[in-house]
Amino acid sequence: MIFAERMARLGTESAFDVLARAQALTAQGRDIINLGIGQPDFPTPPHIVEAAIGALRDGHHGYTPANGIPALREAVAADLHRRHGVEVDPGHVVIVPGGKPTIFFAGLMFGEPGAEILYPDPGFPIYESVIRHSGATPVPIPLREETGFAFEAEAVLDRITPRTRLIILNSPANPTGGVTPREEVDRLVAGLADHPQVAVLSDEIYSCMLYDGRAHVSLLQYPEIRDRLILLDGWSKTYAMTGWRLGYAVWPAAAVDHAVRLCINDHSCVNAAAQHAGLAALTGPQDAVAAMMAAFDARRRLIVAALDSLPGMRCARPGGAFYAFPSIEGTGMSATQAQDRFLEEAGVATIAGTSFGAGGEGFLRFSYASSEENIERAIERIRAIL
Repeated sequence: MIFAERMARLGTESAFDVLARAQALTAQGRDIINLGIGQPDFPTPPHIVEAAIGALRDGHHGYTPANGIPALREAVAADLHRRHGVEVDPGHVVIVPGGKPTIFFAGLMFGEPGAEILYPDPGFPIYESVIRHSGATPVPIPLREETGFAFEAEAVLDRITPRTRLIILNSPANPTGGVTPREEVDRLVAGLADHPQVAVLSDEIYSCMLYDGRAHVSLLQYPEIRDRLILLDGWSKTYAMTGWRLGYAVWPAAAVDHAVRLCINDHSCVNAAAQHAGLAALTGPQDAVAAMMAAFDARRRLIVAALDSLPGMRCARPGGAFYAFPSIEGTGMSATQAQDRFLEEAGVATIAGTSFGAGGEGFLRFSYASSEENIERAIERIRAIL
C-alpha cells in the first residue's frame, strides 16, 4: 500500500500511549497509580444518564441534523449567555463528537502549504498534529513558568506574519493549568485589530474549572473579533462525560456552512441519545459540578504542596483545569526519563512535558483527577525513587 504523505505528518496524544502501558503493567499484576490520563474520576451525574436512557426509550434512534438538535443548540446559546453574558445565535452552534473535530475542522479550513498557524507550547498535542497534517507551518507560542503558563499578548502578536491564518489559544490550559488574565486578553484583542485576516480558535473546554475566585475570560466577550472567532467547548470535563464524545463550537457566520459540510462528510451527526444527555446537563441541576470542583481544588492544594516537597522538583500552582505541571530540572532527568522511570520503577503514570511540545522539556504533567489517597501514595513512591 502507498499512503498519502500527509499521514506521516499526523501526530498522536501520548497520554493514550502511557495509559496503554499502565494498563499492560496492571494486567501483569502491578499496582499502577494513574496520574496521567486527563479525565475526571467522577461518574456522569445520574440525571444526565437517565436523560440518555429516556431518549432511547422514547425512540430517538435516528439521524439528527448535522449541526445538532435545535433544543441542544438553543441550550448551548442560553448557557453561554448565563456564564459569559454574551448573545449567541443558535444557528452558529455546531454540535460535534468531542473537542477534537473542531480542532481538525479549523485545521482543514485554514491550513495549507504556505500558511502558518500559531499554537501554544507546551499545549494540547493535537494542535500541532493537525497543523502539520494540514500542510501549514506550525508556529509555537512559548508559555513560561514565570507567568504561570499564561499566554502573553506580545509573544502572540510578535509571531504573526502575512502568512498567518489562525491562532489557537487555550485558557484554562492543558497541560499546565495556566489561566490567562483579562488584561493580557485585552492587549491581544487590541493588537489583533492590525491583523484582520487572522482567525482565532479559542479552546475553552476547561472554562468551568477555575480556582481561587478566578472568573473565566471568554473570547466571546470581545465583539470586535466575533466575526473571526471559533469557540470550542463541551461536556467532557465539566460534567465527567469524556466517554460520551460530546462537544460544540460556536463558529463565525462566514464559517458555519463550512463547519456543517465538514460534519456531513465526517460523521453525519452526533448520536441522538448523547445529545439529549447534553441537554439535561446544561438545563438540569449543577450541584454535581460544584461538588466535583471542590474536590479538585482540595486535590490541587495537596498535590502542589506534595510536589514542592520532592527533591529536585517545584510546582507552580495551577489556576484552572485539573493538571499540575511541575519542573523536574533539579532531578537531573529529562522529561521522558522521569516519565518512564516513575512508571516502571514507582508504578506511577505521568506524562512527559515534551509530549506537549518542545517547551515542555524539564516538566511532567500530573493529572489530579484521582483520589487524595492515590495522590499521596504516588508522591511517596516518587519520593522513594528520588
